[in-house]
Amino acid sequence: MFIHKKQLRRCHKTEQYVYKNMKTFWNERYKQEKYAYGKVPNSFFREKLSKLQPGNILLPSEGEGRNAVYAATLNWDVSAFDISEEGKNKAEKLAKENFVSIKYLIGNFPNLNYQNEQFDVIALIFAHYPTHIKKEYFPLFDKKLKSGGLIIFEGFSKNNLKYKKDNPNIGGPKNINALYTTDELKSFFNNYDIIELEEKEIELQEGLYHNGRGSVVRFVGKKKY
Repeated sequence: MFIHKKQLRRCHKTEQYVYKNMKTFWNERYKQEKYAYGKVPNSFFREKLSKLQPGNILLPSEGEGRNAVYAATLNWDVSAFDISEEGKNKAEKLAKENFVSIKYLIGNFPNLNYQNEQFDVIALIFAHYPTHIKKEYFPLFDKKLKSGGLIIFEGFSKNNLKYKKDNPNIGGPKNINALYTTDELKSFFNNYDIIELEEKEIELQEGLYHNGRGSVVRFVGKKKY
């Protein structure tokens, strides 16, 4: 029993260390004047959202707000979160420039008190997490989405490491566990009608850090119940 408690304490300290390091990294990236990934929304997200009737949307790990602000200009009721205060500052500045408002929170997803079945759409755009956070967050994404709601997802695939080796400017995590496969998306969202699911080589031109040819996984799924 003593060993078990010791292991739990060690695990908790490790999670705190990882969180602190991630928070520092993103604050450093977002505090610069230029927008790290630009002010223009992700093209896949823009394409999918423009075809939908506005409702309630959640954007996890939203950074500087380019996708949240775009959704707000289409009259969506926008909620977003991240661990970076600098990201939130930039997002609110961008919202002001576009004469819209967004509800942006700082913190870890489980602690943010969103309601179950609150959202019509959850959009995960380059929302990369280590394995233990994926296991915690993805079941919660499902709970917060209404029946019949949509997941819109684009993230770097595990194969992107090959592209990143040739061209570091493409961006994306170096940790393979923070990248995605189509099978992983199927397992995370096994209660969904799959509208679109593919791994695809694309050309990115998003701000300072997503530039060049890379490999992404794209998913659009509708929650069954």
